[in-house]
Parts: sequence; C-alpha cells; structure tokens
Amino acid sequence: MFRMAFSTPGSDSTDAAVALQPSRSRSAWWDALARLRRSRGAWVGTAILSLIVLVVLGAGVLSPYDPLAVEADDRFVPPGREHVFGTDILGRDSLSRMLYGGRLSLVTGLISVSIALLLGVPMGVLSGFYGGLTDRLIMRLVDLMLTFPGILLALVIVAVLGPSLLNAMIAVGVSASPTYARVVRATTLASKTEAYIEAARALGCSSPRIIVRHILPNTMAPLIVLGTLGVAGAMISAAALSFLGLGAQPPDPEWGALLSEGRSYLRVAWWITVFPGLAIMVTVLAINLLGDGLRDALDPRLRGRT
Repeated sequence: MFRMAFSTPGSDSTDAAVALQPSRSRSAWWDALARLRRSRGAWVGTAILSLIVLVVLGAGVLSPYDPLAVEADDRFVPPGREHVFGTDILGRDSLSRMLYGGRLSLVTGLISVSIALLLGVPMGVLSGFYGGLTDRLIMRLVDLMLTFPGILLALVIVAVLGPSLLNAMIAVGVSASPTYARVVRATTLASKTEAYIEAARALGCSSPRIIVRHILPNTMAPLIVLGTLGVAGAMISAAALSFLGLGAQPPDPEWGALLSEGRSYLRVAWWITVFPGLAIMVTVLAINLLGDGLRDALDPRLRGRT
C-alpha cells in the first residue's frame, strides 16, 4: 500500500533551484508593475511623453505648413494666429519645423541608446561571466573610455566621422556604452553565483545557453531603467552636437539644430530658440519622470512591500 520514490542525490534540489528562478522572476515583475501603477510621477511622465509622441507622429496632419518651404516675405513673423510659433529667418513656419523636428530628436535618442546597448551589454556580460583576462581587457577599455567626458568623446568621434545626424547618433551611443557595460557586469557578477546557475551547470548547460537563458534576463530591470533615462541624456547630447553644428545639418529641423539657428537672433526673434528649448525640456522631464517611476518600481529592495 505504500509507494516509495527513488531519486538520485541532489536531483530534487537541482530541479527546485531551476524551477524557482522563473517563479521568482514572475512574482518580482508583477510586484514591480503594481508599484509602477501607484507612481504618480510615472503616470504624469507617461501621459506627457505619449502626447508628444502622438503629436510628432501626426506631424504630417497637424503641421500647418511645409517645414522646408521658404517665404522671404514672412521673415521673423512673431507668434500669432497665422503662425502660432512665428517664423524663422527664411520665413519657414516654426511650429511645422518643431513638429517634424520632434521625430528626429526622439529617433536620435532611441537609436543612440540602442547603439549603447548593443555595445555595452555584450561587453558587460562577457566581462562579468568569464572574468580573468577577458574581464581585465574589457574593463581597461571601459575605464579608458570613461576617462573622457561623454560629450567630449562624442565630439572626438563626430570629428573623425564627419558632421551628420547619423554620426551624432553613433557618437552618443558609443560614448554612453561604458555605463551600460559596467551595470551589466555588476549584475552578471551577482547572478552567476546564484543556485540556479550552479544547477544549470550541473545539468550540462553550455556557457552561451546560461548567458542567454539565465544571465541576460536578470539584467533587464536595471537596463530598462538605465535605457529610459539614457534616452533623455542622448537627446540632450545629440541636441548639443546639433547646436554646435556637428549633428543634424540644414535644412533638417532637429530641435538642437533649431536652437542653433535662432541663437544669433535672440534679441529680434526670441521664439526661434525658446520654443525648441521648451520642447526639449518638457520631453526630457517626461522621460525622467517615467524613468524615476521605473527605477522605484524595479528596485529589488522594495520587493514584497505593499
């Protein structure tokens, strides 16, 4: 009447260790989502950012004029009913140029962060997982890159590649990659000592499989926060390069380039510079509010709290 179950020593603990990790991950993500829903700052940032994205995506419908159309008779028209944000030195409608320029600015931030992730994540994972000589070589390269201020390193890269919006994206992404590499390395060092990693090794999983299936998922939380905040920083850096004439080139209506176009006419046409500056400020503020909410929601020290 009694049934006896036989198992090899350690098999139960190994299976439990492997099975425990996904359930803990699901629970942690649900807790983080619940905390994010209670964050007013995240809601405000998401609402503002969503509105900005919808407006710039609908620039073709919302724009009252062609952003590149030159009207010599409408130079320096102040904000009014016909031109809500006024016109620039060539008579182009500032509102239309801002709407189309928002596309370039947002895409610049996203592509720059994507480049930083593509470079930084593999460097951090390989450095933290394999250690030894690999770790020393990668970290010395990262330390060398960190000795330069981010904007200075971006300026050097653009100077080598040439001024253009694409090169500005590459420069901003490369200059930001060391930060992502260090964060991923720290997360990898903490994860590879966990019990489920040892269980995966005991089951015969290869190192690439462990990295893809177990290490990388644990880097998602810090990368989401860092990437969200990084979009705002990348937008500012790209705008700075465009302001210096090393990013978007005329007649592309990128927000940083619009700032640069209006800096010489602040006394006679303040609106050319003020409105793009406000657009950058509001967008960066919304992204930072969302990033702060994600940081608080994904903070492991808050897990399990109500």
